[in-house]
Amino acid sequence: PLHYSTILTNSVIGKIGMACLLRSMGVVLPTPLLLRRYHYCRVNALSHAFCLHQDVLKLSCSDARINSVYGLCVVIATLGVDSVFILISYVLILDAVLSIASREERLKALNTCVSHVCVVLIFFVPVIGVSMVHRFGKHLSPIVHILMADIYLLLPPVL
Repeated sequence: PLHYSTILTNSVIGKIGMACLLRSMGVVLPTPLLLRRYHYCRVNALSHAFCLHQDVLKLSCSDARINSVYGLCVVIATLGVDSVFILISYVLILDAVLSIASREERLKALNTCVSHVCVVLIFFVPVIGVSMVHRFGKHLSPIVHILMADIYLLLPPVL
């Protein structure tokens, strides 16, 4: 932890920022391009407060399997890659924390790790929930879909 300034130089931070930007664009940019190909014959009213990909797919009269598969792959790949990196990060953190000699300092560091894990869960659980409700909860009430989407949109920033 005391080597941040030597490891995280401005160049490394710039490269990390560029990788985040490119990854975000790579995940989000194909969605409107794929949605543009479809014909929409239903009422153009979405059931959410924001434009959710799955909600727009429901308005299409065309076969939307490609977009549906793409959306599922994006969720799995994004959450999968993020989860692996987070897990590796916490393994390295735990290794460093457990090598600290003082018991009090170990507990303090572990308390910080627990709060970080809670923050990560606050972001991941609503994303997984909204994706699963739209994929497998077709029989559920529309209120459940709206509630899950609003939780996904509002809960992480509020907390």
